[in-house]
Amino acid sequence: MTPITKRFLDLAPAPAAPVWLAAAASAASGPITAAAFPALGWWPLVFAGTGLMIWSVRGRRLGTAFLLGLLGGFSFWGTHIFWLTIYLGPVPWLALAGLQTVFFALGAMLLALAWRVIPRLWPGRRGRLVLLPAVLGAVWSLRESITSNWPYGGFSWGRLAFSQSESPFGPLVAWLGASGLSFLLAWLSVILVQAIRESGLRIPLRGIVASASVVIVLAIPAWPTVTDGTFRVAAVQGNSDAGLFAHRVPGQTLNDHITGTVPLFGTPVDVVVWPENASDLNPLTHPDAARALDYITEGMRAPLVTGTITEDAHGHTFNSLLLWEAGRGAVDQYDKIHPVPFAEYIPDRSFWYPLAPAMLDLVPRDYTIGTRDNIFDIDGVKAGLAICFDIVDDSLIRQMMSDGARVILAPTNNADFGHTDENVQQLAIARLRAIETGRSVVQVSTVGVSAIMAPDGSTISRLPTFTPGSMVEDVPLSSAVTPATVIGADADWAVGGFAIAALIAGLLAGLPPSGARRGKRHG
Repeated sequence: MTPITKRFLDLAPAPAAPVWLAAAASAASGPITAAAFPALGWWPLVFAGTGLMIWSVRGRRLGTAFLLGLLGGFSFWGTHIFWLTIYLGPVPWLALAGLQTVFFALGAMLLALAWRVIPRLWPGRRGRLVLLPAVLGAVWSLRESITSNWPYGGFSWGRLAFSQSESPFGPLVAWLGASGLSFLLAWLSVILVQAIRESGLRIPLRGIVASASVVIVLAIPAWPTVTDGTFRVAAVQGNSDAGLFAHRVPGQTLNDHITGTVPLFGTPVDVVVWPENASDLNPLTHPDAARALDYITEGMRAPLVTGTITEDAHGHTFNSLLLWEAGRGAVDQYDKIHPVPFAEYIPDRSFWYPLAPAMLDLVPRDYTIGTRDNIFDIDGVKAGLAICFDIVDDSLIRQMMSDGARVILAPTNNADFGHTDENVQQLAIARLRAIETGRSVVQVSTVGVSAIMAPDGSTISRLPTFTPGSMVEDVPLSSAVTPATVIGADADWAVGGFAIAALIAGLLAGLPPSGARRGKRHG
């Protein structure tokens, strides 16, 4: 290794902690961070868990940081999405957690690099308390943004922002978006680490962190929710075990939702909303199912939004929502744009299938990626549509908002996850989407959690899980635009660009002057 390369990579801000202590910190960080998310929802732990992980790679070489990232990443992801094992067993859980862990470890390498090179840009105590935490927080958010979009559309379930639906930081998502809120949480976590390091746990510098948090929460008020009318919605939870492994007679899920809706006949509503795959017989090809939907829409005197599985003339299969009107049938259709890879379809099947045929045989069909817009115009009210995990996809939320959505309908099917944390984690994300967009969100599930949330994230109505029931509510409509909606993907680009630019600047700051390099060559 040349002296320049050694200086380039080996400069550490201070001696690192013992490896065993760093390993213990990274391993502990995962469960601590996971506990910040529902169902436990101990949101302050996000600062402790994130801070421990980022601290563990301080002063480490890149290879060691990668190994620590593997340890911390799997301890988080293995805990956070353990609900995948309820029916699918350990293999899909290991595969998804393992993939996310690799990305997590690559991010840990960038964190270690930032610890090494950023102090060159602003030496001294202020640099350690101001610039360094900002860069480390930006690097964390950059890794989240990448894995939320790639590969195959990404998987953003574990973003720090999604742990804050019930915290004082939650309303900030209307200003910053999910990426911006994750950056803020990681930034405050590193300020906490640095304050502890600088003060040795003395109160004055610890007070910096508490003061910064209070100032941020109080100085940035909740975005005012402006509504312009209401939309009377009947949302029906049929308590149907409509999961992948349910052994049900075809049409039974449809009957469950008919049974749950008939008692509402005569109730004046603007729309009836059923969950994902509530019509387990496709009414476009099954006349009996079509007659059943006509019966419901005639009895309710309102259109119906229902999930079903459809096929086109070319044999492509879609996870769809239909807007059904009595006597007219399906007047609009949305086909899920982001089917979940390795759950709803197998991408690059010829490559992946030979690696795990037994696991991939669990996916009986490949849903095709939809191309229709995710908006229904329901008697003049534009409703954004999010089928199940659509709710975690930033691009789909931005698409519906740009198309004028005044309310968000989120039909889902949580039957495959049983009595696990997945249901409440998804609800927490839906609540943050309500705040972020300033739109009411109607989430209706086959088994729960079904809830209606106002534009400020407050709960209008909620049904108990694994119980048939319905919600009939006047849902606030809004056409207001939040800062997060205006900023959109620019927040990802800004935070990511700042992280990359700062790392490059820090690396270049470690190079000796050009004259010194020439002298070294010719000496």
